[in-house]
Amino acid sequence: MSDETTHDDVETSDEVQDTSPEAPEETIDALEVEEDLDELTLLAKERDEMRELAQRLQADFENYRKRSARQAEEEAARLSASVISALLPVLDALDLAEAHLDQTAELSADAEALISTRRLFVDTLTKLGLEAVPGAEAPFDPQFHDAVMHVEGDGDTQVVDEVLRAGYSFRGAVVRPAMVRVRG
Repeated sequence: MSDETTHDDVETSDEVQDTSPEAPEETIDALEVEEDLDELTLLAKERDEMRELAQRLQADFENYRKRSARQAEEEAARLSASVISALLPVLDALDLAEAHLDQTAELSADAEALISTRRLFVDTLTKLGLEAVPGAEAPFDPQFHDAVMHVEGDGDTQVVDEVLRAGYSFRGAVVRPAMVRVRG
């Protein structure tokens, strides 16, 4: 029996030897897995940080694009208003020339050309956004009217009695207030 016991002990010791090298391999594998998981966690964190950075940069760029477009639009409106203001004396001259035409007599070809040129000019400016400021008999509004004369009236409210020079607004902003005589 002693031979069998020895033989069994040898087999058992072989089994122990076979299992003992596997334990360090499992430990090494577990350490490698932990290291890989740590590295993966770090990479995932770095990826998330980069994604957040990209999203912030994209939002910043979108805001910059919108701000630039808005500023360009405002600058274009400012320049358009400047050009319109520069053209108002031409409109005044055309209005004055038309007012001096003798409306009772038959109009000459030159007079008709003047009237149609003025009409075309006014239509073009109107399409661009030019509007006349309210004129005679409108309530006086210092935002739209520049009172240069005052006459006594029969009420407490002030109204525009006469327009001495037409006023205009362009896209909602007053380009030139109307020069008026106020009654009241």
